[in-house]
Amino acid sequence: MVDVCLSAEGVFLPGIRGVRVECVKALVDGTLVRLSGTCSSRACPDCGVASRRVHSRYGRQLDGCPVAGRPVLVRLTVRRFFCDTPTCGRRTFVEQVDGVSEPYQRASSSLRFVLGSVATELGGRPGAGLCRKLSVPAGRMRLLGHLDAPAVPDRAPRVLGVDEFAFRHGRRYRTILVDVETHQLVDVLPDRSSETLADWLRDHAGAEVVCRDRASAYTRAVKEAAPGATEVADRWHLLRNLSLAVERVCHEHRVCLRKYAEQQRQAQPRQLKVPVERRGRLLLRKRRSTPVPCTVISAG
Repeated sequence: MVDVCLSAEGVFLPGIRGVRVECVKALVDGTLVRLSGTCSSRACPDCGVASRRVHSRYGRQLDGCPVAGRPVLVRLTVRRFFCDTPTCGRRTFVEQVDGVSEPYQRASSSLRFVLGSVATELGGRPGAGLCRKLSVPAGRMRLLGHLDAPAVPDRAPRVLGVDEFAFRHGRRYRTILVDVETHQLVDVLPDRSSETLADWLRDHAGAEVVCRDRASAYTRAVKEAAPGATEVADRWHLLRNLSLAVERVCHEHRVCLRKYAEQQRQAQPRQLKVPVERRGRLLLRKRRSTPVPCTVISAG
């Protein structure tokens, strides 16, 4: 058996250099870890020239990854350095500890990776439920903020899917554009008007087939901006149209259908109805009256 002794840096900052754990304090609802940078110089983010001249110091508060099922609050003391390069437009800059802090973020780099992974796999509400069980401080809106918007291609896909969705039903609607062949999101438009979709189709030519819903605004946009594209209905609306057509036909011919159902009911032979309490007795009597085959074995 090998005894392994880990330092505080090894527990809270595995594999991270240039930072030191000053103290660890247990709180009522978590653990407080105080950190400070140990590098004597930092590079300017604009010109890349290292500087040693310190302007000032201040503290940053970050959320860290939980340890042993307890939330971790990180208080990092950072330094502001002077940039002495004459041609650089930045006079001072704040140091960033690689693997711990990022500009304008209130979560550590490791926690941001966890939140981004949870948001990508589960989304907002389901991801927030998992974060509560893992003692990770994150709600659904914070998780959604870690999702990066996909890059919009210069040309529209060959088969473009157009549909509407609601951020708030009855009040806030958007238009979603999807590549039907690859099932990848293409873009999200700020509203569901025909003018907005028409402008997008003019700027992103190349759609040969437009798979859309039954909204008249989308029809006008496609005919105006992409007249050569073939318009088709998506699968859901095809099934919806079929169900409405069947329901309408059944409603119009309900008298004939009722009469036909009555004729079929009368043509079927009447079956003797046995009370429920007698069915068990009849089945038991039938099993008893059925002879059981037996095999005769001769003794040789």
